[in-house]
Amino acid sequence: MIWVIRLYLLSMSAIYSWIGIWALLDPVAGALDLGWPSFYEAIGLSVTSEIGFSEIAGIYGGLNLCIGLACLIGIFKTNIGMFLIKFITFLVGSIALGRVLFSLLPTTPSFFNTYFVFEIIVLCAGLSLLYLSRTNKV
Repeated sequence: MIWVIRLYLLSMSAIYSWIGIWALLDPVAGALDLGWPSFYEAIGLSVTSEIGFSEIAGIYGGLNLCIGLACLIGIFKTNIGMFLIKFITFLVGSIALGRVLFSLLPTTPSFFNTYFVFEIIVLCAGLSLLYLSRTNKV
């Protein structure tokens, strides 16, 4: 069971670290015309003032990168790893719920997209790991 938890944390570390690094480096890549896919276009945002770059770097870059690094630490520290599974499960579940609630408002777009699918998969995986860890006393 512990290897499943470590694999999950390694996967989350890779995904969240990549998102964080991409968000942090996107303005530089755009300025240097490196031909990378735009982070802003991928998430459907545009920056309209200088503070916007800072917000993207902080919220998407810094937060995601730190979640990824924390998951890497959690691979080696069981108590941190279990906390992070709870945290990520709560986080993606909250984001998915927000998408669903928003879609209930008149004239808003559907919540069903690739990000939502990712959130539901991670939510189900996290809930499963938490349930199994309780029954196996990891």
